[in-house]
Amino acid sequence: MNSRSHSGSPDPAGVAAAGRSAAHEVASGGASASWPYPRWIAHRGAGKLAPENTLASFRLGASHGYRMFECDVKLSADGVPFLLHDATLERTTNGVGVAGRQPWKVLAQLDAGRWHSPQFTGEPLPTLRSIARYCLDNGYFLNLEIKPTPGLESHTGTVVADETARLWHNTATPPLLTSFQLAALEAARAAQPQLPRGLLLDELPENWLETASELQCVAIVCNQKLWNADTMAQAKKAGFRTLSYTVNDETSARRLIELGTDGIITDRVEVFQPDL
Repeated sequence: MNSRSHSGSPDPAGVAAAGRSAAHEVASGGASASWPYPRWIAHRGAGKLAPENTLASFRLGASHGYRMFECDVKLSADGVPFLLHDATLERTTNGVGVAGRQPWKVLAQLDAGRWHSPQFTGEPLPTLRSIARYCLDNGYFLNLEIKPTPGLESHTGTVVADETARLWHNTATPPLLTSFQLAALEAARAAQPQLPRGLLLDELPENWLETASELQCVAIVCNQKLWNADTMAQAKKAGFRTLSYTVNDETSARRLIELGTDGIITDRVEVFQPDL
């Protein structure tokens, strides 16, 4: 997802307290048999503390107590699911051009860490398989945003769902698959209907609840500014879990917790400290 933090300069002590308070709610009822995911979710692994969508970012997020991570997955030219947010390579790697037009053997050689800071030089782009292994080995949860190369929405949804079902076969809690792209979600539903899905929204069209229902989603993941008492009540009445992005300040976190949001996606893993 596109990170729009809507934040000023949060007070670290206050925000940390909010994180600890909300995390207590998670431990005492934020997760259930029907909704097994923690409330606090680390955006792209560890927010801005490490190169996004890399194994290094997951490890750093985990070191701050996070058990669930949001990340973006797309396909290489030869169909390998891997993590990357942008359609192009320039911002977060030393590569050039559209990522989805490159075979995995080329993408695997790229440096996805040096752009962030020298300490991460040489950090590679991870495959979905490598992230799955890390999460399964450590008991972590995932929110996989299907982020297709433009024009490959349905194909990406199908392949990501199939690979997710294979990698998490016979596990208790598979990843939550989300996307802004309706075609990707529909393809994921058709391929692996048992996997949980969430509709990502940056604005609310008139038919937002109907769309989520038609796609058989279990959750709606909104830009945090879209949630208020009315929209939250509508979503919950319709039977959806509600998640919010990207929440980086104490005031917003408290407001959303009071509204009853089920998931908070944040960059500020070093400030919000869920006691998990």
